[in-house]
Parts: sequence; C-alpha cells; structure tokens
Amino acid sequence: MPSLKEVRIRIASVKSTQQITSAMKMVSASKLRRAQNAILKMRPYASKLKEILQNLSASIGSSDQSPFTEQRSPEKVLLVVLSSNGGLCGAFNSNIIKSAVSRIDQKWRSQDASGNLAIMTIGRKATEFFRKKGFNVVASHDGIYETLTWENVTIIAENLMKDFSHHTYDRIEIIYNQFKNAAIQVIKVEQFLPVEPPEAEASSKLQSDYIFEPSKEEIVRELIPKSLKIQFYKALLDSFASEHGARMTAMHQATDNATELLKQLNLIYNKARQASITNEILEIVSGAEAQKG
Repeated sequence: MPSLKEVRIRIASVKSTQQITSAMKMVSASKLRRAQNAILKMRPYASKLKEILQNLSASIGSSDQSPFTEQRSPEKVLLVVLSSNGGLCGAFNSNIIKSAVSRIDQKWRSQDASGNLAIMTIGRKATEFFRKKGFNVVASHDGIYETLTWENVTIIAENLMKDFSHHTYDRIEIIYNQFKNAAIQVIKVEQFLPVEPPEAEASSKLQSDYIFEPSKEEIVRELIPKSLKIQFYKALLDSFASEHGARMTAMHQATDNATELLKQLNLIYNKARQASITNEILEIVSGAEAQKG
C-alpha cells in the first residue's frame, strides 16, 4: 500500500488536472455555442443556393455552363484536409487524418505514386502529420481559425477556383468533420471542383418554369463562384464547430474520470491512514506490555 505522502501528492495532482479540464470544458462550451450558431445559420442558405443552382444548371445546355463545371479526367488531384490547431479533442484529428490517408490509398494511389497528388492543410495537426510523412503539402492555412471570417475564407476559395480553371488540378476534394452535435461529428469527403451535375432523378424533379432576368446562363455563371465560396466557408464552420464539440466532450469525460479517480484515491488515503493509526496503537500497546514484563 502506498504511503500517506504519496497518496496526498497524487490527490493534489488529480485535483489540479480536474480544475484544468473543467476550465477547458467551459471555454470550449462557450466557443461551441458561437460556432454552432454560425453553422446552423449558414446551412439553410447554402442548401437553398445549391437547390437554385441545380434548378438552373439542369435547364441549360452543357455548352453554356461555367468553366467550374468542366468534367476532366482526374490526373492531378488536390485534397484539402481540415483539422484543428490544438489537441485535447479526443479522436477529432486522428479520425480526419485516417480518413484522408484511406482516401489516398483507395482512390488516388496512382496519382500519389506519380507525384500528381497535392495536399492543402488547414489546421496544424494535419500540417505536421502530412509533412512528416513526406506528402506533397503545397499550402497550409493554419492561422485561418484565429480569424475565421467570410473575407479570409473566400481568398482561399478563389485561389482554389483559379488553380482549377488554370488546369493546375483536375479534381479538388475537401475532407472535414461535419458537425451534428457536441458528441457526434461525421467525416465528409466532398468534391469541391468540378461542380458535380445534378443526378438524373433529382434533375427531373427540379422546377424551371421561371422568367429569368438576366439569362439563365449569366445567372449560373454568377452563382457558381458564389456557391463554391459558400460551400468552402460552410466546411470550415462545420470543422470549427466540430472541434469545439469534440474538445468539450473530451474535457467533460476527463473531468468525470478525475472525479472518479479522486474518490478512489480518497478511499486509499483513508485506508492507509487507518492502517497507520492501527500500527501506532499496536506499537504503543506492545511497548506497554514489554514494560510490564
């Protein structure tokens, strides 16, 4: 059985850890509330914009489409991987990195072998991993979460659109955590460019009996870049909210574990103290008996 001093040191250490995890949980809960409000407000707008875009795209000829809808053989591929800058958020980062590596192995192995696979990272954890493993990391935007604004995000989205239109890449995909709630994040792999055409079944259900001013073609050319920026911004908001949800959940579990551990340590301390007192009493009794003899 450990000594009383050892148990006291462990109790003090666990209490200190418990205070830290509890404080981190409250900070993450506060940040999560703002991030959750942002993504929940963005989703209806992004969904409606996508619906309008599909409505228009389905009703015009392929020759009138935007250059961002050009379907090419994916010889040169860019993966945009969204992680967090910090840790202590459970399996948030490891899951996204595993999904990205799995995507490369299953879908883009030949491009990776031929040097035609590039990776853009947003989040220090992904940047450190892919650079350490020797992947072709062409850009990192780890500081974007500190100033996650529409203006800063659209700069990155515009550069991606420019790279696609200049044939630097034939396919651009985004891998990120989609926010469901504080305890659940769903990993998503979305094709960013080229814009995917609506499915035949969905296309037949879309309404297109509107009067357009200006023409459908001009509206589509204006809407697609805006829709792409919205899609990219939404992915970042999803990842940001998921990070704080995962961290809040992890810190909540850590605090609960610390509370349980303190109960066990206090029990061990009380037993050790009782044993110490019993030994002292026995020594006193033994000494008194020895003097009588």
